[in-house]
Amino acid sequence: MLLNLLYQFLWLLAPPFLRRYLRRRARLAPAYALNWSERFGKPYPNAVKNAIWIHVVSVGETRASIQFIHALQKWFPNTPLLITQTTPTGRATVQHFFPQAQCRYLPYDKKSWVKQFIQDHQPLFGVLMETEIWPNLINICAKNRIPLFMANARLSEKSLQGYLKVRSLVAPALSTLTGCFAQTNADAERLKQIGAAHLKICGNTKYDISPTEDMYALAQTFKQRIGNRPVVICASTRFYHGSDEVQLLLDAWAKQKTSHTLLIIVPRHTERFQPAFDYAEKLNFITQKRSDNLNIAPETQVWIGDSIGELFAYYLCADIAFVGGSLVDSGCHNIIEPIACNLPTLFGPSTYNFADAAPKAVAIGAAQQIRSAEDWATTSLALLANPQQRRYMSENAEAFITQHRGASERMAQAILDNLALTAKNSQHEDKYCI
Repeated sequence: MLLNLLYQFLWLLAPPFLRRYLRRRARLAPAYALNWSERFGKPYPNAVKNAIWIHVVSVGETRASIQFIHALQKWFPNTPLLITQTTPTGRATVQHFFPQAQCRYLPYDKKSWVKQFIQDHQPLFGVLMETEIWPNLINICAKNRIPLFMANARLSEKSLQGYLKVRSLVAPALSTLTGCFAQTNADAERLKQIGAAHLKICGNTKYDISPTEDMYALAQTFKQRIGNRPVVICASTRFYHGSDEVQLLLDAWAKQKTSHTLLIIVPRHTERFQPAFDYAEKLNFITQKRSDNLNIAPETQVWIGDSIGELFAYYLCADIAFVGGSLVDSGCHNIIEPIACNLPTLFGPSTYNFADAAPKAVAIGAAQQIRSAEDWATTSLALLANPQQRRYMSENAEAFITQHRGASERMAQAILDNLALTAKNSQHEDKYCI
């Protein structure tokens, strides 16, 4: 009770700090200056009602939800889509893949703002992708008898310890979820410890991701621009807690005797595009940007992928991938996407976001875990010199992905089953009581 009162009190104090945070982010990424009213609970014009509502945070969660949303649409073909997110890059990704959906930012978890959001939209049901725990949002959905699910849910041991400190706040909310679909047994056990109920283990929707036809077409364009050269990609690189992964990688690459290989660097966040370019030039690499839309000169050594929504195309024109967020301690980004492209994949020591997938990928021979940026550079060049090893890893990558597909369909079916049971047991499913 006391923790809940403190939580509500902190939201009374939060607005000026949130605006300051957004202004600071907007200095680096101007898109953060847009659509503030959505984040602060203002009534939404022409709000879609009775929609399937999916909440994704950013790019990774959006991409992981694509096949899952398609599976839901097969069961609800005439129901509109409402997709909310937190970041501008997530919003841009949603708009690219689901142009027919109403797209907006989810309000911060102040009670009055969340009430306004639910009143605006009155969704048919909601799905929080991965582990988005917002007590006011979840409680208000329960109060208004809106079925709410958590899908593709995961919880690391590190996050568990944090949530256990506020269990009295989150557990009552999590217990009201209509369903919680965990990726693994370990995730389910940890979620249970912080109060999640109606748990079902369904796997990871990230295994259901695959390149679309437009990505294959764009990859062909990239290959024509690159020419016949070996290509190494460093994807989703991070600047984290003062450490710049791009700098670590480029410093290591500069020590290698290679000029024919093209190094592609695709930073995770748009505000890191220019710093990556500048640092490559500082080290005297001949550098180009994807945004110049030019052929890549034979002497160009580094190509900065300063674009959104094209990661699969970069992967499809590469020979080896490194996945960022793993040399800095941010838990690694999506290792499954390059493996799904049958690409020999490397990642660093920090993999807590993929605690299940990373060791399995290494064990089957689809990926290798490196210790440092220097280890990455030498391993990459060794793989380039060993086509047989690359073929072995590619074949294992295909087998690895095939073994783990199907979570999207399982979660969609579980939602359908839960909704059918809810409708059977409820006499008030059409009423809202804000």
